[in-house]
Amino acid sequence: MTEQRVALVTGSSAGIGAAVARRLSRAGYRVAVNSARSPEAGLELARSLPDAFYVQADIAEEHAARHLVEQVVDHYGRLDVLVNNAGTTRFIPHADLAAATPKVWREIFDVNVIGTWQVTVAAVPHLRASGDGAVVTVSSIAGSRPAGSSIPYAVSKAALEHLTRLLASTLGPEIRVNAVAPGLIDTAWTEPLTGPREQVAALAPLRRIGTVDDVAAAVLGLIDSRYTTGSVLLADGGAHLR
Repeated sequence: MTEQRVALVTGSSAGIGAAVARRLSRAGYRVAVNSARSPEAGLELARSLPDAFYVQADIAEEHAARHLVEQVVDHYGRLDVLVNNAGTTRFIPHADLAAATPKVWREIFDVNVIGTWQVTVAAVPHLRASGDGAVVTVSSIAGSRPAGSSIPYAVSKAALEHLTRLLASTLGPEIRVNAVAPGLIDTAWTEPLTGPREQVAALAPLRRIGTVDDVAAAVLGLIDSRYTTGSVLLADGGAHLR
């Protein structure tokens, strides 16, 4: 009997990450749930999934990122899939350059880029040992378009997309590396954005904003796509066409 595969989803106590964790669990994976904060929500999600496991860790901290991967491998004995979903932002109008201080840039890059790098590097030996390792990073349409909650956030997502291509080139053939770039998704973060939500729903060819399950389906699709690496999949209802 083939041993059940294991997936680690960072930043998965709520929102897109939680939807990805649930989707992977339904697909037969044992799932490690993670968050930097909100351990109660993370534990509740893990308890609701068969053979899931919760680890609290702030991936922006180098030791914590390494320890997160170590705890998952110690618990399950393997790691086959890494979903880099953890991220942070600040809502700053793009024209307000002074508000995007170096401190803001460092806070966002420490989590979104350096944190993602740290977890991925720690996971690589285990993903190689899997024989069919996969990394999927959750980016944003802001990584390729002049959009997003702030300029530092958008630039961090652009960095993640090029990191995806660089890692895919470096880690093949043992590990496939891809990214999903969601458009406007219905989450607690975007609920107050009434104007942008209505605009996207009116203009996008699919005439609605996305759901967390839409993104989770895209993540699973890339995990299952055995001949795809180095790709950034837009999940935006076609909004990029407008």
